[in-house]
Amino acid sequence: MIIKEKEIAGKTMRLETGRMARQSNGSVMVTYGETTILAVVNAAKTPREDLDFFPLQVEYREKHYAGGKIPGGFFKREARPAEHEVLTSRVTDRPIRPLFPKGFKNETQIMITVLQSDGENMADVLAGVGASAALMSSTIPWNGPIASVRVGRVDGNFVINPTRTQIMDADLNLVVSGNQETVVMVEGEADGATETEILDGLKTAHDAIKEIIELQNDLLSEMNVVKDEVVIPEPAADLVSAIEEKIGTQIDDIVKIADKHERSNAKEKMIASILETLEEGFPDEGKTIKELIGDRFKDAFREQILATGKRSDGRATSDIRPISIDPDILPRTHGSALFTRGETQALVVTTLGSKRDEMIIDSADEDYKKSYYLHYNFPPYCVGETGRVGFTSRREIGHGNLAQRAIKPALPDYDDFPYTIRIVSEIMESNGSSSMASVCGGSLSLMSSGAPLRGHVAGIAMGLITDGKRHAILSDILGMEDHLGDMDFKVAGTADGITAIQLDLKIEGLSFDIMEQALQQAHEGRMHILGIMNEVMPEPNEISQYAPRIMSININPEKIGALIGPGGKNIKKIIEDTECEVNVDDDGLVTIAGENTVKCDEAIEMVKALTFEPEVGMEFDGKVTRMMTFGAFVEFVPGREGLVHISELEWNRVDKVEDVLQPGDAVRVKLIKIDDQGRLDFSRRALLEKPEGYVERPKKPRQDNDRGGRRPFKKRRF
Repeated sequence: MIIKEKEIAGKTMRLETGRMARQSNGSVMVTYGETTILAVVNAAKTPREDLDFFPLQVEYREKHYAGGKIPGGFFKREARPAEHEVLTSRVTDRPIRPLFPKGFKNETQIMITVLQSDGENMADVLAGVGASAALMSSTIPWNGPIASVRVGRVDGNFVINPTRTQIMDADLNLVVSGNQETVVMVEGEADGATETEILDGLKTAHDAIKEIIELQNDLLSEMNVVKDEVVIPEPAADLVSAIEEKIGTQIDDIVKIADKHERSNAKEKMIASILETLEEGFPDEGKTIKELIGDRFKDAFREQILATGKRSDGRATSDIRPISIDPDILPRTHGSALFTRGETQALVVTTLGSKRDEMIIDSADEDYKKSYYLHYNFPPYCVGETGRVGFTSRREIGHGNLAQRAIKPALPDYDDFPYTIRIVSEIMESNGSSSMASVCGGSLSLMSSGAPLRGHVAGIAMGLITDGKRHAILSDILGMEDHLGDMDFKVAGTADGITAIQLDLKIEGLSFDIMEQALQQAHEGRMHILGIMNEVMPEPNEISQYAPRIMSININPEKIGALIGPGGKNIKKIIEDTECEVNVDDDGLVTIAGENTVKCDEAIEMVKALTFEPEVGMEFDGKVTRMMTFGAFVEFVPGREGLVHISELEWNRVDKVEDVLQPGDAVRVKLIKIDDQGRLDFSRRALLEKPEGYVERPKKPRQDNDRGGRRPFKKRRF
C-alpha cells in the first residue's frame, strides 16, 4: 500500500493504492476533506478489430450510503445513473480519451465510485484525478497524467475546489482539466463573465492542476509500472501507392462541395469505386483501404483551410452561416421558435407550469427541486439516418445540460415570474452546433412564452485546425469540421458576458494565446447572432392564453398555519372554491395557479384574508357560524372567526342570542379587542345608532377560561 498526500487549496488531498480492488489493472483512492472516491481501470487483453472507434467506457456512480442516505423508491437500491452522474462521466471521459494511443482498440473500462461524502467537498472533480492516477498506475498505455479542479469566484476572488456552500454564492463555476503545460477540457457556467475573467480563472485552475500532477508523479515514483506496447501494423507500400493513384485530385474536389449530403455522397461513390477497382489485387484489405482514404480526406480538408483560409462551404474562418428565425411557430403551445443556422435547425418549445411540475432530485448529498430545466432531443432523422429510439443518450443529456446552464442566468427571479419552466429542443437538422442552436432557440421560445428575460442568450461553437506551426480558428463549425478538426469550443452568453462554456480537444493541449483568440472570435460571432435575434424578437410576448395564470404573494411565515387550517381545512376550501392550485413555501411564499385570472384573484384575496393582521377598529361583513348562550361566533374571512358577546349585540339588553341572530345570518361587525392569545372580540352594536337617553350600565367582569362562559376548574384533593 502506497499513500501520498499534498495540500491543495488549503485542504489535504490523499492518493492511496494497494488496499482496494487489487485484482484490477489499476486502482486509486482519492480523498479530499472527508470525501472519498475509488477509481478502478481495466482493459481487455486483445483489441477489437471489428471497431472503427476506441471502446472506452467511463462510469461515475454516487452511492447513497456515501452521504448516509437510503435511496428512495420501492426497491431501495441505486438504479440507473442520475443526470449528474452521467454528466460527471462525460466530463471525466473527455480529457482522458484523446491521450490513448492512436490505434489502441482494447476495450477499456474506468469505474469511479463515491465511497463517502462530507456534503461539502464535491466528488465530481476528484473523478478526473482518480481516473488519471489509476491509468498511470496500470499497464494500460496512456499519455497522461492529467488532473481536474473546480474554480469558482466568490466575492471577486477565485477559489480552487470551492465547497458546495461556496458554489451557491459563486458567480463563476468552472471544472477544468489539464496537463503539465496547459488545459485540455473546460466545462462550466458564469453570470455574465468577460473573456478576460474566464482566462484568468483558467490560469488559476492550471496552477492547482500542476500541483495535483506532482502528487500523482510522487505516487508513481514508488511504483514499477511497465506499460503494454501497442503495435499498429503499417499498411503495405504498394497498397498505399495504388490508393494514391486512384484518388488523384478527387478528394481535393470533394472537400470543396458545400452541401453536406452532396459531399457525403461524392465521398461514398469515390470509396466504392476504389474498393471495386482494388478488390482483385487486394482482396482482404477493404477496411484498410477505407481507413487510408479517410486519413487522406482528413489531410486534404485540413490543408485547404490552413493554406487558403477557405472552408468547404466557401466561408472564411470567422464567417457565420445564414440565420433564419420563425418565432411563435406553434401558437397553441405556451412559447415556440424555429431557429435555423445553415444546415442546423432546432425547434424549441417552452412550457410554463406550476410548482407541482418542479423536478425532484434525489442524490447522495441532497434532495432538492428544480423549477427550470431543458431537455434536448437528437432524433436519427435530423442527420438523415435511422437509429434506435426510446432512450436518452449521454450526448442528449450533456447537450441539454449545456444549453440549460447557458440560459439560466438570464431567467427572471422566481418571485417575479413564479412559473416552473420546461424547455424542449427538438433537433430537426444537424450539421454542427446543435446545442448552441438550442441555446438561441431556447432564448427565443422563452420570449415567445412571455418570460421577461434579462436579455437574449446566444451560443456559438468554435473549431481549430493546427499542424503545430500553422493554425486556423473557425467560427460556427460544421459537423465535418468538428469531426476532422482539433477542437470543439462552445461559448454562450448575453450581450453582457459569458454564461456557459465547454471546451473539448483532440490534441494534447491548447495554449492560452490560442484560447484567447478563440474567445475573442467567439465574442464577435455571439454579438452578430444576438443582433439578429433582437431584431426578430426585441421584447417578450404577453403570456399565452393557454398558459396557466400564476400569481404569488408573500405572507408572514407565522401565518402559514392559519392559511393551511386544521387538517388543511382552509387551503382545501380555497382550492375547492376557486379551482386553483395553491402552494405555500416555508419562507411564506404562496403561489396560486389556475386557468382563470379572475379565479386566481379570488384565491389571492382569500389568502390575504386568512393571513392579514386585523386591527382594532376594523369593520367586517361576516356570517354567524355558532350560537352560544353567551354570544355568537362570526366568521369574517374563511376559516377565521371571532366572538360577538351577547352584551355587544344590541344597545338594549338581550336575553337570548337567538332573539337577534340565527346560524347563517349575515352580519356586519367591528373589531373592538384582541386579547393576549390573539382571540378577537367583535361588536354589532358599535355599528348601530345608540338609542336616545340610553344609559350605560357597568358590566360584571367575565370569568371565562375557555371562551365558553364557564368558571375556571377548581382542583380538588382526593
